[in-house]
Amino acid sequence: MCGIVGYIGFRDAWPIVIKGLKRLEYRGYDSAGIAIINHEGFNVYKKVGKVSYLEAHAENQDTSGYIAIGHTRWATHGIPSDLNSHPHASNDNRLHIIHNGIIENYSTLKEELINRGHKFKSETDTEVLIHLVEEIQNIEQTDLLEAVRLALNTVIGAYAIVILDRENPGQLIAARKGSPLVIGVGEGEYFIASDATPIIEYTKNVIYLKDNEIALVKRDGLLVKRLDNVIQTPLIQELEMKLESLEKGGFEHFMLKEIFEQPRSIKDCMRGRIIPEIGKVELGGVKEYADKLKNVERIIIIACGTSWHAGLAGEYLIEEYGRVSVEVEYASEFRYRNPIISENDIVIAISQSGETADTMAAIEIAKERGATILGICNVVGASIPRITHAGVYTHAGPEIGVASTKAFTAQVTVLTLLALYIAQQKGTITSSKLTRLLTELETIPEKVQTLLADNDLIKSIASKIKNASNCLFLGRGSGFPVALEGALKLKEISYIHAEGYPAAEMKHGPIALIDEAMPVVFIATKNSSYDKVISNIQEVKARKGIVIAIVTQGDTKVREMADYCIEIPDADEAFLPLLATIPLQLLAYHIAVMRGCNVDQPRNLAKSVTVE
Repeated sequence: MCGIVGYIGFRDAWPIVIKGLKRLEYRGYDSAGIAIINHEGFNVYKKVGKVSYLEAHAENQDTSGYIAIGHTRWATHGIPSDLNSHPHASNDNRLHIIHNGIIENYSTLKEELINRGHKFKSETDTEVLIHLVEEIQNIEQTDLLEAVRLALNTVIGAYAIVILDRENPGQLIAARKGSPLVIGVGEGEYFIASDATPIIEYTKNVIYLKDNEIALVKRDGLLVKRLDNVIQTPLIQELEMKLESLEKGGFEHFMLKEIFEQPRSIKDCMRGRIIPEIGKVELGGVKEYADKLKNVERIIIIACGTSWHAGLAGEYLIEEYGRVSVEVEYASEFRYRNPIISENDIVIAISQSGETADTMAAIEIAKERGATILGICNVVGASIPRITHAGVYTHAGPEIGVASTKAFTAQVTVLTLLALYIAQQKGTITSSKLTRLLTELETIPEKVQTLLADNDLIKSIASKIKNASNCLFLGRGSGFPVALEGALKLKEISYIHAEGYPAAEMKHGPIALIDEAMPVVFIATKNSSYDKVISNIQEVKARKGIVIAIVTQGDTKVREMADYCIEIPDADEAFLPLLATIPLQLLAYHIAVMRGCNVDQPRNLAKSVTVE
């Protein structure tokens, strides 16, 4: 969740690290800091708040140097403050560390270190870790790399760390377990970051550190070993990311840009995977497990947040076309149960970042019990694609806005393809129907493009309800996951309390909330539940609720009842989530902007949740 940037080389490090921290702002944070070494000495600058506050704090001070570590902190242990900001120093102020993750046994370690004379300045678990490294180095009389290795074999928890030694300014130590860390390889220089976004401007060659690996990074070389002291040969990979994908491209916010990128991202997700003219789906990433998919009797989907909503949409699709029983689980709950899993099951793990801690832990549980694990992920080289048996990338491109938009529709697109692929393998769909569905699926990006033309209409509707305190989103069938996702988008970025419900469940409680001040958003397209949803709309109107309806183009029945209607192109019910979600993303966006909220970096949220 926090952002890590490190640099060692021949360039001025400060602007590289500052720019890198800004690239990582989307991950969510509350404070920032940088430690930098130059020929004259050493400086640390830390400030609660935005990276821009840190820049202002260090203005007119010495920021020269060719080796530096920087960090954006998302508070876990200790409130956001200058003191709790990273980097943190060892007891003798020689070693400095930046850290993403949680050290679970920090309290026990801290008590022991206090008994040995250590004094702590912050409330963080991170400071305990660097004191531990110092203590081990002093006791064992060893070099820093070995001291870090021994310390990491002592701690319990998750971490990505970079350590700087004031007395040895020619090296950095980096390590990871359960939290991502990437090393960019240049000529006479190295870059370290939580993800590749701060690195792409300088090099396309990267090494993704694996769990339980530690790296000694110098200007002229790199040594990687495991925590069991076995030296590794790191794999250098080439980034597919483009620098322009990290810029706003003329849009006011990344979120708006990413909403408008969906025609392309959905198309890229399908590219090379469907052959409509012969009615065929090809998924090379899971081809090896085609027979397993053909014979599977139960699929479990595990995910968190928006990815969980995509999983629910996938449940409808896979059961409808593949005729396989599907269960959708919150990874954060799944991992703390004693779930019934066997080697006959397939588990599908969904994560935009590929680093979601709860999802990774749930994968390990399922693997231990013999299940086949398939991943759906956006980030090439992330942890989840590496620990699953097979999977499918979404190819949505970098998503900088914290509130997921194009990643959601890309995940739903992959799940649509997977559902039709399973049906194709099992023979539960006719060739003519598959051909028809794939032919229509190919038109979805164009239909999404037409939806985006309604931006001004949606902005106008947003202005009418922007001051609401609560909002209800209702849908039936595959419209229910859309309702959940619409509610999540609104609450994430506008801070309006919003809930998604199956429309039929409204009468079992939520109807008590409805009055003339309550906006109720209905997914009311012409599908198998259309008449039932009309009845639900009448129930809301009878209680003076404000009805905003997502309707099929040309609808007249709902238009007569609703206060506001947003039309979407007519399409097969299978593709409802891909179309109906777009207006809800725009609605949430415009409401948030009108309320003066930070759309791209909502308070308290992080893009990649790498801690429990």
